[in-house]
Amino acid sequence: AVAVFTGKANCPYYAKAEHLADFLQANLPSFRVHKITQHPDKWEQWLHDICETNGWEHRQSPIIWRELLDRGGKGQLLGGLNDFLEYAQQYYGITSMMLSEEMLAVAEENLQTHLEIAKEDEEIKSLIKPMQIWITSASGPICYQLIPLLANGEVFGMTTEISIHLLDTGQFKEVLCSIVMEAEDMAFPLLCSISGHTEIHEAFIGADIVIVLDDVPLNLEVQSLENYIREVSEICEVYAPLIEKNAKSEVRVISSGKTFANLKATMIMTYGPSIKPENVIAIATSWESAAKAMLARKLNMSTAGVKDVIVWGNITGSNYIDLSHAKLYGYDSAVWGQANFQRPLLNMIYDREWIHSEFLSTQSSLSSRVSRCTGMLPAHAVATVLQYWYQGSPPGEIVSVGVLSEGQFCLPEGIVFSMPVRFQNGNWEVIKELEIDGTTQEVLGRLAHELIQEKCVALKEIKEIHPY
Repeated sequence: AVAVFTGKANCPYYAKAEHLADFLQANLPSFRVHKITQHPDKWEQWLHDICETNGWEHRQSPIIWRELLDRGGKGQLLGGLNDFLEYAQQYYGITSMMLSEEMLAVAEENLQTHLEIAKEDEEIKSLIKPMQIWITSASGPICYQLIPLLANGEVFGMTTEISIHLLDTGQFKEVLCSIVMEAEDMAFPLLCSISGHTEIHEAFIGADIVIVLDDVPLNLEVQSLENYIREVSEICEVYAPLIEKNAKSEVRVISSGKTFANLKATMIMTYGPSIKPENVIAIATSWESAAKAMLARKLNMSTAGVKDVIVWGNITGSNYIDLSHAKLYGYDSAVWGQANFQRPLLNMIYDREWIHSEFLSTQSSLSSRVSRCTGMLPAHAVATVLQYWYQGSPPGEIVSVGVLSEGQFCLPEGIVFSMPVRFQNGNWEVIKELEIDGTTQEVLGRLAHELIQEKCVALKEIKEIHPY
């Protein structure tokens, strides 16, 4: 058994009990001691909690009990100082001769030691700062699939601990609780904590990353596109000021989901002007990876060998899958080379009719596959881009991301447009050196016009609701 001694750090009676306990432990091989001091300001609450948990009645410092390690249970209460003195005298024939002046001196020393240890603990805790990740609309399937990907160590590295905060409305409180319990049961080593939140004013506190998954289910037979755009604007109007107020200054915002990914990113920048524009991106990787998979099936090769497929424009609206820079690695043909040997993809697909009718058309199976995905594909897309952002994208490869246009590729400024980037050293940069032919440039112009119109509608709706 172990005798547990707990008291206020500045309590002279605790000091006397501790002194006698040290003597017994030094002279009796079977007598073991565990000591706990509490700050004077926290003592009363701590004593109340420990007594309530164990069903004890005790109102003063110290409190002493025996932990029966081989039996489990709540332990056996011995009592306070007088009870321990009587116990030591009865069982071991030993008592304490410590004088009052010594008790006071030791109590003062205990308090100083307690404060120093507490300060050291705080300093150590300050060095261990888990990354704070907030996910909105967290009751949905994307979030459910995303949590294991974020917590397994591959996205941020095997030494980075994370805390995940799930945000949704009050009607999904039970769903959030279920997700939290399931994630806790998975016991991820790097997941410090996971919690659900339904109070909007608490949103994004201390956030390093905000992942916006909010969607509006489009049904144009029910209401107009303009009304859906207004809904998106209103959501961002709530989120952006809270991100500015509660999140860290370098917060990174990810916009994903099935609808209005570009617009959500644009509106968050509009309503959150202090959020750094380079820290807000929209995810296009679902389209990029699905396109690679479809091309690999057509060519009867591994998806991993299809590189540099570019997604331009409005990710969840009208976009353009550009194959003019796409390359194949490890393609099984008459010509072979070293591991880095590449071939232009368009040279290997002779069925150009298939590209236009099956692959690029708005009714293509690619569009159908992406729009019908239930969570695994977009969750993987978010995790992949976050991994690239923090650890760098594969050298030499193109990644498509929706970012704020600054006039690259002759695009108008001020819209979030999906374009080719590379990630390096925690940042991204647009690959401006790509050559764009006239046909592609014309397509980009049409896509930009759609995004400008979408933004104009959103801003018009804002002014109608909140006139300046």
